[in-house]
Amino acid sequence: MADTTAVSRPGVRTAAPAWVRDGGVYVALLALVLVNLVLTDNFVTLTNLRTQLVQVAPVMVVALGMALVIGTEGIDLSVGSVMAIAAAVIPLWLGYGPLPAIAIAIVAGAACGLVNGGLVAFAGVQPIVATLALLVAGRGLALVLADGQLKDIRNPTLLALGEDSAAGIPILVIMAAAAALVLAFVMRRSTFGRHVVAVGGNRTAAFLAGLPVKRTLVTVYVISGVLAAIAGIMQTARLQASDPSAIGVLIELSAITAVVVGGTPLSGGKVRILGTLAGALLIQLIRSTLISNNVPDSTAQMVLAAIIVLAVAIQRREAVR
Repeated sequence: MADTTAVSRPGVRTAAPAWVRDGGVYVALLALVLVNLVLTDNFVTLTNLRTQLVQVAPVMVVALGMALVIGTEGIDLSVGSVMAIAAAVIPLWLGYGPLPAIAIAIVAGAACGLVNGGLVAFAGVQPIVATLALLVAGRGLALVLADGQLKDIRNPTLLALGEDSAAGIPILVIMAAAAALVLAFVMRRSTFGRHVVAVGGNRTAAFLAGLPVKRTLVTVYVISGVLAAIAGIMQTARLQASDPSAIGVLIELSAITAVVVGGTPLSGGKVRILGTLAGALLIQLIRSTLISNNVPDSTAQMVLAAIIVLAVAIQRREAVR
């Protein structure tokens, strides 16, 4: 699963050797595994491995969409709210069957992405402002759709999605892996992937070269919305309940951390799919390690924020004019 090639920017100097920027996440992940082998009881068990992978799968899916957005020098703060909207939509349509309910939830995610992309590409709104608006409004909409209530999901298909395995691998993990494979192929082999990298590397140059800049921007936000909706479906299936007030809360922090730690710079022009997956795994292990050592989850969130700052500092120095 190869990553895309970075588009260089004149006047920008990196702050660390290439192996640190591009491979540091793998070294950190290996080091954390070794630490857990020593400090954490029952770390190397199939049960623990399954638990860790199932918990991180939705984060991986969201982070993959975030990687594309960040690759265009954007940001999507609305992914958690989109997950909540997808979770709120499912019970409303479940009476027509699980597949229509899932399809409507995905369409809702695409619609959210279309709004974000339209604001960024056509209205010229800064990505952080456009997606922040949906972060606030989307969560409120999800609560309205759900009447502010948690709703149990007892549909066999959704329960199987959250609990069952294929060839010993949880279905949620297979879904995350499939999304990663598809996006890796798209970014490596398709014209759209090259457009994403070009737009993120230099939007003005991409426009002057005749590339479909606005269409590319809208598409990456739609993809991010669809993947966030899929993650909301995954969380709903795993929890066996639709809880818009809790599903997706602060997942944007985990997704951004995974992307940046995985080697995709916030300055755009580069997308690392495999690195994003490794970053998500690293975040999951950090959180589980801290919690297993009686560190509150709130503290773990602050640790993740510090990791973002460190990763950005490693990625690049301030541009030299």
